[in-house]
Amino acid sequence: MHDTDDTASTILWISAHPESRSLNGSLRRDGIAHLRRQGSVVIESDLYAMGWDPVPRAADGGRDSCTGEPFRVSADTRDAYRSGAQRPDVGAEQDKLRRADAVVVQFPLWWYGMPAILKGWFDRVFVSGFAFGTDHVTGRRLRFERGPFVGKRAFVVTTLGDRPRAIGPRGKSGELHELLFGLLHGTFAYTGMSVLPTWALPSADRLTDYAEVRDDLHQRLDRLFTDEPIAYRPQFAGDYTEEWELASHVRPGEHGVRVHVED
Repeated sequence: MHDTDDTASTILWISAHPESRSLNGSLRRDGIAHLRRQGSVVIESDLYAMGWDPVPRAADGGRDSCTGEPFRVSADTRDAYRSGAQRPDVGAEQDKLRRADAVVVQFPLWWYGMPAILKGWFDRVFVSGFAFGTDHVTGRRLRFERGPFVGKRAFVVTTLGDRPRAIGPRGKSGELHELLFGLLHGTFAYTGMSVLPTWALPSADRLTDYAEVRDDLHQRLDRLFTDEPIAYRPQFAGDYTEEWELASHVRPGEHGVRVHVED
C-alpha cells in the first residue's frame, strides 16, 4: 500500500445505496475492512445513512433565502467557501477530501448515471475555489494537471444490471468508460485527480458467487496506488486550443470521448 513518510494512507470511501444489507452494502463493508487490515486509514461517507441533502440551497452560499436576492450558485458558494460561511455539512466533507490520498466512490448505476444523492454530493462539495477555479494572485487556471487535487487518486466501484457485453465496445448500453466520462474526466480528472480504470460488476442481480467478486475487488484495492491511471490528455501541454478543442494535429479526423485519452 501507499505511504508517505511511513504514515498510513488515508482513503475516503463514498457510498450511495439506500440499503445497508444489499450487495453494495456488503461490498462496502468488506472493502473497507480489507483496506483497514492492510493498514490504511479509511474515512467513510455513507450518504444515505448520513441523510445527506443533495440539493444546493441559498444557505450553501451564505445567503438567507428570505432576502429576495438571487442565489448565484457558483459565485455565492465560492464566496462562502473563501469566507468560511459554508454550511457545516459541506465543510466536513471537504475536510475529509483534504485528508484523503485516494477516493473510492461506490454506487449502483441507475439510468446510466449516479444516484441523485451522489450527484448532489459533488454539486455541493466540489465548489469553485475548493475543487477548481482560478488562482486570484497568479491568474493560473486550476484545472486538470493544475487542479487542486493533483496527487490524489480516484477509483469508481459500481454495480449494474446489464450483461457484460452490453457495456462493451459494441454493446447496446454503450462502453462503460464512455458512460462514465462525465464523472471520470469531467469531475475527477478536471479537479486534478489521477483516475483509475473502473471496477464494475455487471449482471449484479444474477450474482452466484459473492466470494469471487469480493476477492476481485480486494485485489483492485490492493493496487490502488500502483495501477496505472487512465492517460487523459493534459489541458495545458499543447493538445488543446484556447477554446478547449482538441488541436487539429492531434488524432486528425477522429472524434468522441476516446480522443481525450493519450495513445
